[in-house]
Amino acid sequence: MKKSFSNKDKYLKKIKQIQKYNKFYFQGNSPKITDQEYDKLKKEIENLEKEFNFSHQDSPSNSVGYTPAKNFKKFPHRVKMLSLSNAFNKDDLKNFEKRVVNYLNLQKNHQFEYSVEPKIDGISASLTYKSGKFEKGLSRGNGEEGEDITENLRTIGDIPLEIKNPDFPEDIDIRGEVFIQNDDFENIKSEFANPRNAASGSLRQKDPKKTSLIPLKFIAYTFGFISKNKIKNQSEYLEKLKIWGFKTSDLNKKISKIDELIAYHSEIEKIRYQLKYDLDGIVYKINDLNLQKRLGNVANAPRWAIAHKFSASSSVSIIKDIEIQVGRTGALTPVAKIKPVNIGGVVVSNATLHNEEEIIRKDIRIGDTVKIERAGDVIPHVISVDIKKREKKSKKFIFPKKCPSCGSNTAKEFNQQTKKYDAVRRCTSEGFVCDKIAIEKLKHFVSKDALNIEGLGKKVIEQFWELKFIKYPFDVFNLDYKKISNLDGWGDLSVKNLRNSIEKAKFIKLEKFVFSLGIRHIGQENAKLIAENVKKANSFFDLKNKNLIKELISIDGIGETQINSLLNFFSNNINLMVIEKLIKVLNIQDYNRTNTKGKLNKKTFMFTGKLENISRAEAKNLVENNGGKVISSISKKLNFLIIGEKPTNRKVELAKKNNIKLIKLDDFKKMLN
Repeated sequence: MKKSFSNKDKYLKKIKQIQKYNKFYFQGNSPKITDQEYDKLKKEIENLEKEFNFSHQDSPSNSVGYTPAKNFKKFPHRVKMLSLSNAFNKDDLKNFEKRVVNYLNLQKNHQFEYSVEPKIDGISASLTYKSGKFEKGLSRGNGEEGEDITENLRTIGDIPLEIKNPDFPEDIDIRGEVFIQNDDFENIKSEFANPRNAASGSLRQKDPKKTSLIPLKFIAYTFGFISKNKIKNQSEYLEKLKIWGFKTSDLNKKISKIDELIAYHSEIEKIRYQLKYDLDGIVYKINDLNLQKRLGNVANAPRWAIAHKFSASSSVSIIKDIEIQVGRTGALTPVAKIKPVNIGGVVVSNATLHNEEEIIRKDIRIGDTVKIERAGDVIPHVISVDIKKREKKSKKFIFPKKCPSCGSNTAKEFNQQTKKYDAVRRCTSEGFVCDKIAIEKLKHFVSKDALNIEGLGKKVIEQFWELKFIKYPFDVFNLDYKKISNLDGWGDLSVKNLRNSIEKAKFIKLEKFVFSLGIRHIGQENAKLIAENVKKANSFFDLKNKNLIKELISIDGIGETQINSLLNFFSNNINLMVIEKLIKVLNIQDYNRTNTKGKLNKKTFMFTGKLENISRAEAKNLVENNGGKVISSISKKLNFLIIGEKPTNRKVELAKKNNIKLIKLDDFKKMLN
């Protein structure tokens, strides 16, 4: 006991030391020790953490540089700041272009012009200019709202504070990337994990004077809100940015064919390490802004852009063990615990093995020498096994037929569409019976896209679970803050911030609440469709009536898979208890249509037959963007059946029987002017 206490005491003392040196370096701009001495202290802390499983919020393992301010005000983005979907090869790009062609209902051989731009590894920011003056700057945040970091952004020389050009829009959000050049990072690298962390920490300082000490740069690349847009394409906008006084990348280019996109990607990849800043890929955007507008977005990414990541870095290591992780939906994922190896500047000690079939196909075993690959932000995975180096006593890995967490049977579900069993094996327990599933559900519940509770990260959820502070989602709102304040690393301020964040999370939109429950196959888009249909939280709880769930099949976008998942979820008494208690503690806002004044407000539509020059998906978006609703079956709720080429006669006859108005696509277009 004495030794353990002594080691802990030594650990905490070193944490205080490194915090003191961080303060001298960043707040006083006067380092008190050399880089070598700092690195040595940092290594000593990391060694103590590994040996005795110590942890502290101020440890260099959990923070970079100095502690950022946590009291920035948040403001909603006028236009969402979305992330990008990724491509890794030619097939990914072909599929991206195919989806765009299908959505716009164009000829298969249609040739797009792309605006090609480097993807700088920095921090996204949105700058609001009104009457030519820089008024407000926000971080990306959760995409819907960001932190007000205006004063810190004002310290960046690349950001004009006033623009007097006559064609500069009256009101616009300029968006771009804040980053640190590699040569500048060399001077502060002992304090940060990488240039991106340095940029992030600098932008979130309470005192702008401290931010001004860090050599931040800004490159502009797009816009969010714009009052009057006379610009026709993305490349033209990039030229305008330069005229208005913003820095843009010299690597921006216009390219048309996929083969040429790949050639340019290869060209940039060869010189990426010679550039002044870090890149992790190339972004391809449909150049025509009108097409961008038509394409719109999915839940969290635009349909009109994709990031082509650079090729994977790889290395060779040895599998020390194979662990089975249980996810939120019960999926059993095998993870290889490997001998730590450096891949592309990141030390990797875990690699996913995907699923049972992957292990069987590659014959992966404990003790094998394997090739590990890491591409962009993708989790490292095992590419191949070096059979020649396999030990003779090696045994095949047998995938568990019982859940390693709760002991329930595991099974592979039969897919009615493909007529095959899924590759993923799952724990068959429902609700919160399985501890590992319960923990993952809690992580999802507090995550950015759900309740977005700051201070309740994955590690904290695991800690609170072990301490029996939480078991179900509603326990988050009944935490004993006095007990939390007695834990290592939790001071009065951090406890206060957590309490405030939890109180704020009590006010939530219905669609976010539905998504937060982590129901399998119910993502953000489906959660929104369900919320739009039930409208109120109590009506959502009424879905415990199986007949009401089955009625949701009429919603366009909800299929048998989602219906079966909802039936399973609402058949579990623990799930019902969780929903009932959450409804009591939360202030769940009724679903509110974003456009209640649209030309199609309160009108319902259904399509039959092929539509000319427009895809079903785009037609559906036109309806919804103008306040209408698309349903997938004929009932008394339907107002209009839009007839295309070769319609389904049964639907037409059924619509006539129910006195539903039949219109052609031209009539629909007239309704929208």
